[in-house]
Amino acid sequence: MNDKIEVLRQEFVAAVKEVKTAADLMSLENRFLGRKRGRLTELMKELKGVPKQQVAQFGQTANKLKLEIVEKISLLKNELANPQGGGFDLDYTLPGKAFPIGHLHLASQAIREIADIFETIGFQRARYPEVEWDYYAFEALNMPADHPARDEWETFFIDRQPINKKMGQRVLTPHTSSGQVREMEKGKLPIRMMNISKTYRRQIDASHVPMFHQFEGLVIDKDINITHLKGTVEYFVKKFFGPERTIRLRPHHFKFTEPSFEVDISCGVCDGQGCKLCKQGWLELAGAGMVHPNVLKAGGIDPKKYSGFAFGWGVERCYMMKSGLAIDDIRLLYKNDLRVINQF
Repeated sequence: MNDKIEVLRQEFVAAVKEVKTAADLMSLENRFLGRKRGRLTELMKELKGVPKQQVAQFGQTANKLKLEIVEKISLLKNELANPQGGGFDLDYTLPGKAFPIGHLHLASQAIREIADIFETIGFQRARYPEVEWDYYAFEALNMPADHPARDEWETFFIDRQPINKKMGQRVLTPHTSSGQVREMEKGKLPIRMMNISKTYRRQIDASHVPMFHQFEGLVIDKDINITHLKGTVEYFVKKFFGPERTIRLRPHHFKFTEPSFEVDISCGVCDGQGCKLCKQGWLELAGAGMVHPNVLKAGGIDPKKYSGFAFGWGVERCYMMKSGLAIDDIRLLYKNDLRVINQF
């Protein structure tokens, strides 16, 4: 029997010389130490036919060979894992190399920050459809049929959907303002609503993309006036952009608010000096104003008893104007370029 053990040892030594890869090593380990058909396992089964007076010696010799094989295989594993030689043993019980941990996209970070700011002053989040009816997107907002925003070069119309007699055609939501009348129709007053959603327009340049995010604010109650609107806008700007940034309100015309304003903020990329993004030092961030009486009526609210204000801001455009972020092209946010995304 000792001769068989020695033959097996020499067979193992010869097999070791043929090991070049991890697959070769696994095959070697299964060949000699496999539980069912391993060469050493087959040899140990012959223990039953050994005379009793030789059992102890055979067992000791066989176990010694097993320890030699196990030790050699362990050394080979270290050599394959560390071919240059590191001077230390590799602990195979340790976990493997960890995958890199990702983080929220910059737009998602902005949405969370914006929501937190408005929640502190009582605004509640609401959700509305991204595929909207023409009625809620335009008609109920006091926008006539010939309004430029209802042109196919501005709005994405869905042609294959049937046209509803009252609601009109289906569109991809062009602005979060489409949620205003939907919120009024719930019949719960007062209203202090915040809607953050994807919106779609047929525009693309350094400050526009076809799909972007907006956040809408709507307040309706008795005795709401323009000072409430101004105070809310100033509160948000100071909290989000910082006290050093400057804003300006420009009179404007929106069909769904009267009076109406556009809110500008000094550019954070060029500090108001003028650049590719802002052109003249200011970037338009929002439209705002007092809710038009016709819009209140469309939502089933008496404009003689209630008044309100609304505003709509671009999420990505707001974040681009944050101090310390030199993002001069909104399209960078959606190119999936890790060199840009990993910075945030």
